[in-house]
Amino acid sequence: MRTAIVTDSTAYIPKDVREALHIYMIPLSVSFGNEAYREEVDIHAEPFFEEVRQHKHLPTTSQPSIGAFVELFETLAKQYDAVVSIHLSSGISGTYQGALTAAGMVEGLQVYAYDSEISCMAQGFYAMEAAEMALAGKHPQEIIARLDEIKTSLRAYFMVDDLIHLQRGGRLSSAQAFIGSLLQVKPLLHFQNKVIVPFEKIRTRKKAIKRIEELLAEDAKLGVPLKAAIIHANRLEEAEAWKQELAQTYPNVEFLISYFGPVIGTHLGEGALGLTWYRP
Repeated sequence: MRTAIVTDSTAYIPKDVREALHIYMIPLSVSFGNEAYREEVDIHAEPFFEEVRQHKHLPTTSQPSIGAFVELFETLAKQYDAVVSIHLSSGISGTYQGALTAAGMVEGLQVYAYDSEISCMAQGFYAMEAAEMALAGKHPQEIIARLDEIKTSLRAYFMVDDLIHLQRGGRLSSAQAFIGSLLQVKPLLHFQNKVIVPFEKIRTRKKAIKRIEELLAEDAKLGVPLKAAIIHANRLEEAEAWKQELAQTYPNVEFLISYFGPVIGTHLGEGALGLTWYRP
């Protein structure tokens, strides 16, 4: 059985990696006024944040249309028997539901839609492992079982540099954002029950980064191999320095650097920083 792997743009898997692993990507979009841009196609992270600084209002985001899913699945049906379609959390987007709906509209293709219950490179880890299994000829049900296994060890924590983005996106009340800004609060966030929720409130960025390191240490100190990604919102130099420091401390962890792209960056804001890891 030939199985294709699909994910959406919020996995933020670099194009060369997607091509090497034969991962198909369907983009979400951001809109500035009447101008819509497909992320990872029409607009990428760095120019996106430059564009945000030039606008008074934050952009809006939108999921792929069901028609876009149907078109992609019908194309894949010409080459594949099945598709495992892995998407960002259904608690923050209707993308997963769109894949489910489109699956029932395409003939000659078994579509297995999978809710990662998370986003960004944490979601990307699912897609990359699935792709490696698909290339090895594994059955879709074997791939789904492995994704469920990954979910038991996957961790992801991130902090925002400016609370106003969370407030505007409905993730934080105006009062919380105002008080948090006065106190320099850098809330640690994570996904719980498919939605973004506060994990802890930390007073400064330095202390927030230190706390994330402590959370990684809880798993890394066991000595088992881990794969991890540092995720940044237009803070590449800071991410690279952090990677170098962590790699020296935890030789059993394989680190890579990823990024918050336009859609997720809209809600977290420039300067956000995160770390995700799992047991391969």
